[in-house]
Amino acid sequence: MSPKRLQGVVMLLMLMVLNVSGAFVGITIGNDMSNLPSATDIVAILKAKKIQHVRLIDSDHQMLTALANTGIEVMVGVPNDQLLRVGQSRSTAADWINKNVAAYVPATNITYIAVGDEVLTNIPNAALVLIPALQFLQSALLAANLNTQVKISSPHSMDMISKAFPPSTATFNSTWSSIMSQYLQFLKNTGSSFMLNAQPYYSYVGGQGVFPLEYALFRSLSPNGQISDPNTNLFYTNMFDAIIDATYNSIQAMNFTGIPVLVTASGWPWRGGQNEKAATVDNALAYNTNLIRHVLNNSGTPSQPMNQSSTYIFELFNEDLRSGPVSEKSWGIMFPNATTVYSLSFEDVATTIPESPALRGMFCVANSSAPHGALKHSLDWACGPGSANCSAIQPGQPCYESDNIVAVASYAFNDYYHRTQSSGGTCSFNGTAMITSTDPSHGSCIFAGSTGANGSDGGTASGPVSPDSFASKSQSCWLTHLVAALLAILVM
Repeated sequence: MSPKRLQGVVMLLMLMVLNVSGAFVGITIGNDMSNLPSATDIVAILKAKKIQHVRLIDSDHQMLTALANTGIEVMVGVPNDQLLRVGQSRSTAADWINKNVAAYVPATNITYIAVGDEVLTNIPNAALVLIPALQFLQSALLAANLNTQVKISSPHSMDMISKAFPPSTATFNSTWSSIMSQYLQFLKNTGSSFMLNAQPYYSYVGGQGVFPLEYALFRSLSPNGQISDPNTNLFYTNMFDAIIDATYNSIQAMNFTGIPVLVTASGWPWRGGQNEKAATVDNALAYNTNLIRHVLNNSGTPSQPMNQSSTYIFELFNEDLRSGPVSEKSWGIMFPNATTVYSLSFEDVATTIPESPALRGMFCVANSSAPHGALKHSLDWACGPGSANCSAIQPGQPCYESDNIVAVASYAFNDYYHRTQSSGGTCSFNGTAMITSTDPSHGSCIFAGSTGANGSDGGTASGPVSPDSFASKSQSCWLTHLVAALLAILVM
């Protein structure tokens, strides 16, 4: 087999595996602070919190060394103050790659380079060097044979979108049309992602009451407070999804498709000044907890249900040297002395359902007489803010039924009920659900609480079954066949 053909097969396998793995949640580490902990201490924190993805604002060599052999995926950054030199000189760009990437891989798992940060809106005078910087760095990666492992992009602010709501009519600011077209073409050519700093906090504060706080925090909205896009009739249970869809529509408005959105910063400040009432510990904890659950749920957005956006929480430490109001210095989940502002779990809490003997044989199902519109609202909430594990009702999964919203909603409602009943969750869903003792399980679609009576094996289950178990089994089987097929090609 020729080297080029071999490389193509390997790339295909990598893409398939990455597609199966789903979205991830990582964290950003800034350095604009008085007392930054040592690199060794930071890596110890990442390991303790089981964080597997980290975004560095720069390419700190001590951090890159400390991250070696940890398996943690690393995004490094070209700071804005280095952008001009990199974008004006091909040799400078090559030198940057050699010193900050090539010198550390493969021991340090560098997978992305973020070139600048919100360049077009923060330092518009440097806009003309952004595309050359991307191209020069890409050429250097090619020369170092690192272009398949490391992708390049540039984070953009939400201010790039003139009017984000409704999402279906969102477009990029026409001032940057030429540069955005070149940027999107670069992403398309290199298989990279559109990097977006998605911060609902700013949209909520800037909206001055247009949207409720619950909408920004992924919390449940009242039936009368449902928010929909009037052009598509898609309902949005949270502002984060609306921002993502606005970005996808802005990309499509420039005649580009197939470019995924990667959220390089999203979070909520835990402290603010007198005029920053929304910046509280409670709100920060609620936002980041719900964001993690939402991203790891892999349910996508209303207009992009199959496209999950991996997200980096902003940020690990408070940056006391940042300019601006109090809130700008208070986005961290930890203080620089390694004490926590609030506790946050980065694990997928939605993958397992705790055993609840009291609910064995009891099921929360959709009321078939409820209006389909109301069922859709409740289903969106269950799979969004409710954090039900909805992976089993995605296309291709055992509980997916494209034309039966009652069956699909029943699975989501029941998963939510079994997951949360011990902590106060109910089977209500605004009157669209009810309790039944009739097991709705069928075939390989097993509902939480099933005793196996209606299951395909007819046996007794040892406990509620996580839908992920079916997904992971089918994915494992699929990957086994894929690897076998590719190995057959390799030996030809």
